[in-house]
Formats: sequence, structure tokens, C-alpha cells
Amino acid sequence: MRKIGVLTGGGDCPGLNAAIRAVVRKSDQMGYTVLGFHGGWKGLLSMSAVELDLRAVSGILPRGGTILGTSRTNPFKTKGGADKVIRNLENFGLEALVAIGGEDTLGVASRMFQKGVPVVGVPKTIDNDLMGTDFTIGFDTAVSIATEAIDRLHSTAESHNRVMIVEVMGRHAGWIATYAGLAGGADVILIPEKPFKVHEVSDMIIRRHNRGKNFSICVVSEGAKIVEDGKEKLILHDSELDDLGHVQLGGIGEILRKQLSKNTGFDTRVTSLGHVLRGGVPTAYDRVLATRFGAAAVDLIAGKNFGKFPGLVNGRVEDVDLSVVEDNVKTVDLSLYEIAEVFFG
Repeated sequence: MRKIGVLTGGGDCPGLNAAIRAVVRKSDQMGYTVLGFHGGWKGLLSMSAVELDLRAVSGILPRGGTILGTSRTNPFKTKGGADKVIRNLENFGLEALVAIGGEDTLGVASRMFQKGVPVVGVPKTIDNDLMGTDFTIGFDTAVSIATEAIDRLHSTAESHNRVMIVEVMGRHAGWIATYAGLAGGADVILIPEKPFKVHEVSDMIIRRHNRGKNFSICVVSEGAKIVEDGKEKLILHDSELDDLGHVQLGGIGEILRKQLSKNTGFDTRVTSLGHVLRGGVPTAYDRVLATRFGAAAVDLIAGKNFGKFPGLVNGRVEDVDLSVVEDNVKTVDLSLYEIAEVFFG
């Protein structure tokens, strides 16, 4: 029987299991057997795989995380790793591979395609920063979780006359902060695309309180940059690079808390949502999107249309070249941010 492989790489997110399920169900319909690789590209390097039949994916549609596990392994960072992946694909007798992931996982997939590997992608990331698609798997769920958190913080902020800072994920792009901030009625939204000065944020909050408001909500992306002495400063939790060349961000909320408290004199607290945004069951939107993408990926394989991934473009699923994700980040449309600014302060 003809065989294809599937893996999930990078950070986990709600909707991955829905995508895996769609790949398996569509493959079964089209006469393919599916092998799932454990831990992303690591599973291909170590030949750790499991056969995924209809029974294996039964009931996983609403589950968060990924039944295959994931990692940030980059085979191009291991000596001979890319060639080993190619050999292992041949050893398994696979006709093609479905790589489900974000910019890093799909970037590796693009480079593998350039080396002759028959690979297609499925776009997922809660950050929604992938080029070629309006939305990615996991984003809607993350925004829903962040919005609910902001709603809950409103009541405690108002009760205690506090400034509440909500730190959310968003390394290079502030999609989560912008959407959740708009939906949750945030009074300030700070994103990587718009470096900020702390004194300007302080002034906005003071003006708001001078109007008679006794609390404020500030949503900040982890990758937002503070401007100090004319230079942009990125707050790092850890400067060590992972396999995909990333430092670990985090801590901007606490730094902002100290400075806002000092500048305004208001009781200021911080909540970092962090990996909470990745967890839990996917929203209905993410389940449907993941299902559409997973099925479309198998269609790409059946048509031997490799080196591509299904993207959502103006509501339609269209074929997109994997190469668009390499060294490209889809940042927040500043016209959307300008709408958010209307409600600042």
C-alpha cells in the first residue's frame, strides 16, 4: 500500500490533532497508509514512528496538543542530518511527507524540498505570523483564551483600582495582543511592530485616570521593544539559542510593571499568560481550519504538487509555495493597529 508520513514540529498549539486526523482520514479515502513521526523532525532522524489508522485518530478532534509530540529539532543543525532524513524517508518507503508547523518547521520543509524531498506543509502557529495565509491553526484559540483572561482581569483591576499588565506570546508579530486587546477592550496594546517609550505609555494611563477611570488594562507582546536613549531594547529571558536560532523571550511585563508603577504612582500588577495560550481544546474555528488544511495537504500529495502548503486566502484554501515562509514574517497590518489606538488611554 502507498505510504506517506506526517509530523508536527515547533511549539504545540490547539488544532494539531484535528489536522493529523484530517490527514489520516483523507489518506484512507485516497488509498494511503500514514506513518506519524514522534517529536517532529527528531522522529525522522531517529526513525521513531507509529502507523496512524482510523482507530488511532478516533476521538482526537477536540484534544489539545499533539498525539505525535513535537520538538524544535532542526536536521540542518545536525551534521549529516538532512541527508539522514532523506535516507530514512526512503527506508520507510514513503511517497511524501506532511510537515505541520510554523515558520521554522515549514522553513526546514522548504529546504528539504529544495533537496528533492516530496514534502508539503500545513501552517500552524498561535502567533499567526506566517506569510501566505490569513490565519494559522491555533491563533483563534489563543486569542479566545487571552480575551477571556482580559475579561476576568477587568473585574479585579476595577475592584482594586489597579493597572493590570497582560503579557502574551508574540515574538516577531503582535497578532495575539492586537486581536485580544481589541476584543477585550484593552486601554493600551504594545506590539513588536511599534516600539514604544515607557513615558508615553505612562502618560496615556495618567490621562485615562484623570478622566475618572480608576483602572487600566495594558496588553503587551513578549517581543515588544522598549525605546531607550534612541535604541530599541528587546527583553530576553534567556540569550541561549535553540536549534532554530531563537532566544527565549519573556519578562517585558515585569519590567513595564516596575516602570509604570514608578511613573504613575498607581498600583500595577502583571499577569503573563505564556504557555496557557497554547493549551486546552481548540475552538470550533481552529478545528474546522485544521481539518480543511489537513485534507488539502493530502490533495497536494495526490496531485504531486510538492513544495507547497494550503493557505487561507480571502476565505478560500489556496496552494502556497513553502519558500514564502523562509526569512519572512507576516506582521500586524498597521491599519488594524490604528483602529486599536482609537481606544487607547
